[in-house]
Amino acid sequence: MNFTRWSARLPGTQRRAAARDDHSSVPAARAESGATPPGGTSDPSAPVSGPSLEGLSARELLGRLPAPVALLHGPEHRITYVNAAYVSAFGPRPCGRPAAEAMPELAELSLLPLMDQVLRSGTSRTVKSRKVRAGNSYTVTCTPVATGDPEGEAGVLVYATDVTDHAEAAERLRASERRHRETAVTLQRSLLPQDLEQPDDLRIAATYQPGGTDAAVGGDWYDVITLGAGRTALVIGDVMGRGVRAAAVMGQLRTAVRAYARLDLPPHEVLQLLDVLAAEIDASQIATCVYAVHDPNEGHLVYASAGHLPILVCDEDGTVHRAEDPTGPPLGTGGWVHTSGTIALPPGSTAVLYTDGLVERRSEDIDEGVASLERALSGAKGSPQVVCDRLIRSLGVTAEHDDDVAVLVVQHPARTGTSAELFHNASLELLGGIEAAPRARAFATGVLASWRFPMELCDLGVLAASELVANSLQHGTPPMRLGLRRTDRRLIIEVTDGDDHLPRRRRAEPADEAGRGISIIASIASSWGSRRTPGGGKAVWCEFALPG
Repeated sequence: MNFTRWSARLPGTQRRAAARDDHSSVPAARAESGATPPGGTSDPSAPVSGPSLEGLSARELLGRLPAPVALLHGPEHRITYVNAAYVSAFGPRPCGRPAAEAMPELAELSLLPLMDQVLRSGTSRTVKSRKVRAGNSYTVTCTPVATGDPEGEAGVLVYATDVTDHAEAAERLRASERRHRETAVTLQRSLLPQDLEQPDDLRIAATYQPGGTDAAVGGDWYDVITLGAGRTALVIGDVMGRGVRAAAVMGQLRTAVRAYARLDLPPHEVLQLLDVLAAEIDASQIATCVYAVHDPNEGHLVYASAGHLPILVCDEDGTVHRAEDPTGPPLGTGGWVHTSGTIALPPGSTAVLYTDGLVERRSEDIDEGVASLERALSGAKGSPQVVCDRLIRSLGVTAEHDDDVAVLVVQHPARTGTSAELFHNASLELLGGIEAAPRARAFATGVLASWRFPMELCDLGVLAASELVANSLQHGTPPMRLGLRRTDRRLIIEVTDGDDHLPRRRRAEPADEAGRGISIIASIASSWGSRRTPGGGKAVWCEFALPG
C-alpha cells in the first residue's frame, strides 16, 4: 500500500502549495537577515525555525507522536503501521496480519465492531476510558482513511490516549461517593425501626427503598408505636433534603414523635409540638408528616397531616377512600393550628401511608400518581408485606428510582371462627354512688370467668378493676364506665370518667389513707397509663399479658 498517498488524507498533514504569494517573501527575508520590525517585536507571521511540514512524511509525523497510533486497512483490518508509542504500550505488531489475530488489545477495548462501523459510515468514532487487561485506560478515536485510489481499500487510523490517571481519579471519586452514600443509607436504615411493633388488632408491614445510585439518600421515615389499651399510633414522614443531614433530622423527628406519643396526645397536638421542634432543629429543613391513631373500640383512624399525602383506605370489596382533610402546612413553617380528622378502618380493610417518592413523577401531576396508587391498592390482596411489594411494583419503583420511597401498610383483619373467639369486649356504665364499686367487682368477676382465664389472672383482673373504679369514684365525675377487653395476647381493663385530671403515681406515707391505688395497679399489671378523651374526660387503663 502506498503510505505516502495516504498521508495526504490524514488530519493536519495536508501538503501546502509550493508557490507562495509575494507577501511571504518579506517575512522570510527578515528571518534570514535577523532583522527586527520597528518597535522591537517580531512579526507573528514569521515562520519558526525547525523542519517545515513539507519535509515530513506521515510516517515521521505519526512516529513522533507520544500517543499510540495504529493504521489498519481493509475489512479484516490488516496492520499497516504502528508507531513507537504503540509498540511501547502493547508490544510489536506484525504488518499484514488481521487485527483480530495480532492485536488483542483492540478486542479488550471493544474496538473491532467500532472499526467496522467506521469503515461503513466513513465517520469518526470515539470511545472514552476503556480499560485493557494490563490495567491502563485509554480514550480511543477511530478515523476513516481513504487511499485516493478508487480500487484501493479504505482503512482506519486508531489514535489512543492514555487516560489511566484520569480514570483512576474518577474511580476514586466514585468510590468516595459510594462510601458517602452507603454511610447515609446505613444511617437512614439504623434510624428506622428494625422490627415493627405488631398490635393485637392490626397487621402491619413497611418497606423503605433508597433512591438509585444517582440520587442522594433522603429523609423518608415511618414508625409504629403501641400506646397501650389496644391503641396504636402510625407515623410516616419525609424530610425535604438529601444526604446525611436529612437522615439526621429525620432521626430527631422520629425520636421526638415516640416521646410525644407516650404522652398519648391527640394527633393534632403531636403535630403542633413537632412543628415547633422542626423549626428549632433546622429552619431550612422542611418536613411533612402524618400521625394517625387507631383505637380498636372506635373502628376508625384519627389522624392529622402536616403537608403530607393523604392516607388511603381500601375496603374489603375493593373500594378505596382518600383521607382529604384536614391537612396543614409542612412542619417547621409555624403559625398554623393543626386539627384532627377521622377515616373509617372497618374489619377487612387496608390502610396505606406513603411518601411522595411512590407517586411523584416528573412527567405527570402528583394527583395522577395518587390515582394510580388507588387503582393498584384496589386490586392488591394478601398479607401486608405482599401488598407493600405489589404497590412498589405497580407504581414502577425500581432500584434506580430517583427518590426514596417509604410505604406503611396497615390491615384490620376480619376475624371469624376460632380466631374471633379470642377477641371480646364487655362494658358497664357505673351509675349511682358508692354502690357502683361492688357492682363493678361482680361484673368483672363474671366476665373474666366466662372468658375462661386462669384463677390467678381472674383475681388480679378483679383487683385492678376494683382499684380503677374506686379511684374514679373518688376523684372523677360522671359519666363513668368500666370496660374489659381481651385479645389473643392480653387482658385490658379501662375506666373512663368526665374529669380530665390525670392520675399520677406517688409514694404514700404510712399514715395516708389514700394514694395507693395507682401503685397497686403498677405493681400487679404488665403496664398502665392514662390519657385525656376527646369529650373532656380521661381514661385510666392497665394491661395483663395472657399466659402462654
